[in-house]
Amino acid sequence: MIIRIMGEGQFEVDETHLDELNRLDDALGEAIDSGDDDAFRAALKALLDEVRRAGTAVADDVLVDSDLVLPYDEAHIDEVRELLTDEGLVPSEPPVK
Repeated sequence: MIIRIMGEGQFEVDETHLDELNRLDDALGEAIDSGDDDAFRAALKALLDEVRRAGTAVADDVLVDSDLVLPYDEAHIDEVRELLTDEGLVPSEPPVK
């Protein structure tokens, strides 16, 4: 699946990493719900770091649709709150192609 980090680029991430991404996404949602900015920053960093670690960067000259879009590193808690769905930022199932 292709995951875009806003302002950074796209990463191809194997669906086998979806469980870990969902775990980190759940932690991010809890931090947002608590309103704790420090916990939010740590959770967002952990989620983005996992995408970077598990994924392979897609070359800038390659045009592919993103299956998932994540906020940039310095996004404000309110900006990320607006992006949340019932499942958070990361869907529990891989996108259907």
